[in-house]
Amino acid sequence: MHKTLLAGLAALCLGATGAAAQVRNSGYDLPASLAVEAAIEALRSCEAAGYRVSVAVVDPSGEVKAAIKGDHSTVHTKDTSFRKAYTVVTLGPIFGFDTLSAFVERTKGNPAVPAFMSLPNVILLAGGVAVRAHGEIVAAIGVGGAPGGEKDEACAAAGLGKIADRLPR
Repeated sequence: MHKTLLAGLAALCLGATGAAAQVRNSGYDLPASLAVEAAIEALRSCEAAGYRVSVAVVDPSGEVKAAIKGDHSTVHTKDTSFRKAYTVVTLGPIFGFDTLSAFVERTKGNPAVPAFMSLPNVILLAGGVAVRAHGEIVAAIGVGGAPGGEKDEACAAAGLGKIADRLPR
């Protein structure tokens, strides 16, 4: 069992950029005003489609920069939106993904998945996107509550789209 778990973790690490994991070189912090604007746009996008969601934006250490529980969204959507953003911001730099759906797809059938699921706040459901500045992940947007992670992720992407032109390249 241990050999299988180790082999699975090693397989996930192939191609990862471990040296840059969770190390910010630019010193850029996503301003709270942009985090709030992105969260509001993600919420607006989902509400326009009739989805009752919550949105979280987290910084590279996984701390919340902005969070909104949408009207009539269920209580668990707060947790899933946070966990989706947290998973992207903490594992994205290590495993080289910008959308949680890409990581979920990459982990399908991998025997290491139970190990990831045992980590606090990690969730393997689509619905999170990375916010990049100077080529590195400086925040993530997570959405929870739409009927399907791909819909959550589209709303998160809309939030990113709202602020993308104001992020340093």
